[in-house]
Amino acid sequence: MDQPRETARFTADFASTEQWAAGRSWAYPDGGPTNPGDDKLDHLVPDARYSRTGTFRAARRPDGDWDTGLLTTEGSPGGFTVRTGDVLETRVRLPTALGAWPAIWTWRDGGNEIDVFEYHPDQPRLLELSNHVRGASRSYGHPSIGPGAWVDLKVEFRSRTVIWWVNGALAFADGRGVGPGWYASLIVNLSVCAGRYHPAPDPAETTMSYEVASLRVLRGRT
Repeated sequence: MDQPRETARFTADFASTEQWAAGRSWAYPDGGPTNPGDDKLDHLVPDARYSRTGTFRAARRPDGDWDTGLLTTEGSPGGFTVRTGDVLETRVRLPTALGAWPAIWTWRDGGNEIDVFEYHPDQPRLLELSNHVRGASRSYGHPSIGPGAWVDLKVEFRSRTVIWWVNGALAFADGRGVGPGWYASLIVNLSVCAGRYHPAPDPAETTMSYEVASLRVLRGRT
C-alpha cells in the first residue's frame, strides 16, 4: 500500500462499539434482520462471535435461514462516513463454502452504494466490483482470486471515476465516479445466497466464514 499510515481517516477496529453497529442496517427492509427479496437467507444477529473478531460468520438455523454477521458505521456512535476523495484499503480472505456471499460496501438513504467487492465461490476466479451510484460494474477475473485466497483491495472514490485495485494491479476505473458531494456509511458482512442468482449452500453445510484482516480509509484525490 502506497500511502503513509498517518494519513488514515479511519482504521477499523471491529470490536469497537463506537465505530460499528452490529446486526442491523437500513440497507435491509425495516433495518433487518432479513432480506429475502434480495435472494438472501440472512438473519442478522448482533452476536459478537459472528462479526466482532474480524471473521464474519454464518451458521444455519433450524428454520433453514442462516444467522449472519454484519457490521456498519451507520447508526454507530462514531457515525463514520466515506466521502468523495477517500481511498479504502482492505485485506480479506475469501470464503470457500458454496452459497457464501461476502461483501464490503457503502450505503446511505436508500442508495449511494459502492461495492468494494462481492464474491461467490461458484465463480471462483471473479470479484464483482460495482458503482451503483452512477451505474458501472465489472466482474474482474484473475488466477490469484479463489476460495480461501487472501486478496488486497484498494478503492479510490473520486468525483469523476471510481478506481479499484486488486493485489496491486489496476482492476477497473469506471469513468463515472461518485460526484463531488457523495458520502455513505460502511458495511462489512457475510450474506448467504438463496439460490436464485447463485447456488444456495449444500444441505450438509452448517457454517461458513470469511476474514477481514484490515480495513482503513485514507484521504486521497477528489
